[in-house]
Amino acid sequence: MAKKITNNIRRLRFEHNEMTQQMLADVVQVSRQTIVAIEKDKYSPSLEVAFKIAAHFQLPVDAVFSYQ
Repeated sequence: MAKKITNNIRRLRFEHNEMTQQMLADVVQVSRQTIVAIEKDKYSPSLEVAFKIAAHFQLPVDAVFSYQ
């Protein structure tokens, strides 16, 4: 079975005052469509974007993303 990167972004957004995908996209300077694709595990973010997302939620990258 192929390994892939999964994430907890959707859960984290809702735990942070039900943050919208657009709000997160604005914070990390990507499009909303990019956030949608990352959340659905259709797209693996660049390392820079992964770090920006983790930093926004004040978590280490491995608390937001996992490699399975």
